Amino acid sequence: MKVKFALIIFFTTTIFCTNILGQSFNKKIPETSIDNIIQSKMYQAGIVGIGAAIIINKKLVWTNGYGYADKAAKVPFTASTIMNIASISKTFTGVCIMKAVEEGKVSLDEDINNYLPFKVINPNSPSEKITLRHLATHTSSITDRQAVYESAYYYGGSIPEPLGEFLKSYFIKDGKNYAKENFLNAKPGTIREYSNIGTGLAGYIIELRTGKTLNEYAKKNIFKPLKMRNSGWALNEVDIAKHSKLYEKKGDSIGQIQLYEVTTYPDGGVRTSVQELSKFFISLLNNGQYKKTRILKEETVEEMLRFHYTETNKPENVKLNMVNQGIFWATKLGATRIGHNGSDPGVRTFMLSDLNKEFAVIVFFNTSLGEKGEDIFFDIYEELYKYAKDLKMKQTNSR
Repeated sequence: MKVKFALIIFFTTTIFCTNILGQSFNKKIPETSIDNIIQSKMYQAGIVGIGAAIIINKKLVWTNGYGYADKAAKVPFTASTIMNIASISKTFTGVCIMKAVEEGKVSLDEDINNYLPFKVINPNSPSEKITLRHLATHTSSITDRQAVYESAYYYGGSIPEPLGEFLKSYFIKDGKNYAKENFLNAKPGTIREYSNIGTGLAGYIIELRTGKTLNEYAKKNIFKPLKMRNSGWALNEVDIAKHSKLYEKKGDSIGQIQLYEVTTYPDGGVRTSVQELSKFFISLLNNGQYKKTRILKEETVEEMLRFHYTETNKPENVKLNMVNQGIFWATKLGATRIGHNGSDPGVRTFMLSDLNKEFAVIVFFNTSLGEKGEDIFFDIYEELYKYAKDLKMKQTNSR
């Protein structure tokens, strides 16, 4: 959520093991080289806990946990540990949008002002409509004013301000958070600008059109069908005893962060485990179906995951991320992975697949390291990705 470019998403015998401080809980399963690598890197960096999963050919084949979900109480981080997943949540909002499209409640290309009780107009392009497709591909011309966005985080309690009220204050001219700088000087659909507040607006529209809160709609159409029993969109929807504590490293010290919620929850509020997230991920990789359960029609998933917007030409004086963008789903141009990442206080998450959707990695970190420590998250992810690729090759060669 916090980072402007939080992206990238995707995957047979099943092996479950949980390691903590280099010691396997299952004595029959030997510690593997991947365990040694991960534990060495996490302890050097000061990461408190990690959960990881590997999916091959649309099946969960490996999960593991390292370190602690609660350092003080020495509670191990496992594949079942619940954690907020930051911007990976946007893919859940994407599925909710596409489900509402299936039900005929919204259109991706309708002017969003036909759905809203207040007007959203870019003052730099007042005659141009903004659509759900624009919001879901980060091309709406809405931008996050960081000070306003960060003020929507609430620590140690639930959200005091309704999503609709926050959005109204951001978009109407006499609103307390309105400014011309809430919009780019560009027409909707022309430039990709990653927007958390734009995602919040998309989720709010789904709430208005379905008559259900986003968490209720997701529970009906995602969590319940996929038997994601320990997943939810708010702290009061999950078992806090199973929720990881969150940590932040500053200098040589590691401090605990209070759990929090954010007003624009459609952009990053989902809480789940790597084990349960794998069900959702597999359903997207498998054209909307997990085992015998279908959450979206095949053609709907195809529309969600296809690239609606591609940055190929860089206009003068415009900084671009060079991204292929689907409905809250993306890859950088020339990259070999697709999916989504996430970043928030005390949280770093990855949900990524190879382009052919043959193998994928999910990994959660419950510790913030600051910008200087960001590389270690990618290092550990890359080690898991290589391990997943090796498992895929072994599986292919054994046939």
